[in-house]
Amino acid sequence: MRRNKMRLTGAVVVSAALALSAVACGGDDDGGGSGGGDEITIGFMGDKTGENSGLVIPPMQGAQLAIDQYNATNPKTKIKLKVYDSQGKAEQATPLAQGAVKSDKIVGLIGPAFSGESESVGPILEEAKIPSISPSATSVTLAEKGWKFWHRVVADDAVQSEGAANFLVNSVKAKKIFTVSDKQAYGEGLAGAIAKAAAAKGVQTQSDGVDDKATDYSSTVNKINQFKPDAVYFGGYYAVAGRLFKQLREAGYQGKMMSGDGSLATGLIEGAGEKNAQKALLSCGCMIDAEGKTNEKAKKFATDYKAKFGAEVAIYSTEGFDAATAFIEAVKAGKTTPEDINTYLKTVDIQGVGKQIKFDDKGELAAQDIFIYEVQGNKLPLLGNSNEAKVS
Repeated sequence: MRRNKMRLTGAVVVSAALALSAVACGGDDDGGGSGGGDEITIGFMGDKTGENSGLVIPPMQGAQLAIDQYNATNPKTKIKLKVYDSQGKAEQATPLAQGAVKSDKIVGLIGPAFSGESESVGPILEEAKIPSISPSATSVTLAEKGWKFWHRVVADDAVQSEGAANFLVNSVKAKKIFTVSDKQAYGEGLAGAIAKAAAAKGVQTQSDGVDDKATDYSSTVNKINQFKPDAVYFGGYYAVAGRLFKQLREAGYQGKMMSGDGSLATGLIEGAGEKNAQKALLSCGCMIDAEGKTNEKAKKFATDYKAKFGAEVAIYSTEGFDAATAFIEAVKAGKTTPEDINTYLKTVDIQGVGKQIKFDDKGELAAQDIFIYEVQGNKLPLLGNSNEAKVS
């Protein structure tokens, strides 16, 4: 995710509702815990109640599940998860981070969820020497800050754009692609990177932007129909993507429609209408594998997740679980202070429920993959890795 916001799938609306009560029984209670005691506090920061909460509640639930399962083993040092609701806004994330460090004495942070708030919070955590692992912030520039305490368990926008462009050229066989952004940092960056990657492969491209606060995109829709592209790629979040895709179909556009991780949510289907959304494609560095097509851990995780939250795994559920798992492994190894945990993260190398959890010297996953999803009915099933996926 980027901009200041993020995504979801399956019965995520139910998931989102349940999360608010589930956190209460998980660990979003008051108080803090500094390193070295019988209990330590790890924070989770993201949009819990804002307009893009559907993208953040799944990873929050994934993290909660991992910590609850760990605490159920009655370990020497238990972990408390404290949730900070930034609503995806940098101006709210900053004071929350300061309070988390000074008052709550967190030893680590899962998040922030979005790139905009990550930009603001990063310097605070770096100065305080608090390690963080984002499940979803994908801006390329985050890894270029030289931060020593920052990590993420998802591929960045550059990797996503290359993977999505490869898929559109090799599987969709697109010769002409029209990119649209919501004119925000995340959407504009992703759409621009897609256009650049596609053009480098000999694809003819055109682009435009829409106001994410507007509801009428007829000007952009007319430009698209005049260009007659094989595919339209939207960079932004599901609310705008839903409106754009709906208007495209109603205006007669019959080509492929695609978006990125910010639109990987059932909210896209609701916004476009189920009929209009059919066969829309989504790219993401996240893995949603309820059937266990990729590994058995993924299937068990999906089963446990549904049992706890009454919902299917969704966008970044897996990454939230894996981010929490990296912290848990550090604690299990006896590392309970922020700096000791951060040192441990430099050497962690385990198979997560999604990907191999191993960080390079910039805090990026050593191995990065992009996955493709397709709207089928009211679901968003995994088609596969972008290098191998085929449209249905």
